[in-house]
Amino acid sequence: MFTPRRFTFAAWLLACAAVSAQAQTTIADAESSAPAAGAALQGPALLNALRGGGYVVYFRHTATDFSRGDSAMTSYSDCANQRLLSPQGQSDATAIGQRIRALQLPVGEALASPYCRTMDHARRMLTTVTPRNEIREAQGNNYAGLKQLLATPVQAGTNRWIVGHGTPFRAVAGAPHLSEGEAAVIRPDTSGWTVVARIAVADWQSLGNAP
Repeated sequence: MFTPRRFTFAAWLLACAAVSAQAQTTIADAESSAPAAGAALQGPALLNALRGGGYVVYFRHTATDFSRGDSAMTSYSDCANQRLLSPQGQSDATAIGQRIRALQLPVGEALASPYCRTMDHARRMLTTVTPRNEIREAQGNNYAGLKQLLATPVQAGTNRWIVGHGTPFRAVAGAPHLSEGEAAVIRPDTSGWTVVARIAVADWQSLGNAP
């Protein structure tokens, strides 16, 4: 007989399998990445939801140095030939991580696009991170893997943290475009996902305050 905890874990595994199977067919793109009417969370409700877990938090990397580009890069580890976080972007990523810990938000999976700027943001924010190719920009707008990460249920009591880019997220979630460092808080539901909040860099300091 399952204990409640074991049942929760088993149910999560079954839900993940269902999403994986569905991803082989299609997960529809969203029409808008603005918080959905009737589902939007703010203030204490948003903080309590994140503390309870079950959400995907997708970041566009923090501020970058646009005097640099990626055209000469030879590999994802070739940071000398990529656009990197600016000093402000480095500071912002560190500060967001400090707030995540201060607010006691649970961290489960920590994933990032393999580019240097996204890995740098993720490491400054969460320390340990796994690079995932599904999160980077894809040729032909083939973002089935990214959509699966957004739609797959999250294990109870944790959140899935993703650091990626603005273009892939807009391709699957719609406008408005994420600003550098902005995060979308997403509730996965196996057949897709619902954006319930967006958090700008400056909003982390007041997260949880009444709107």
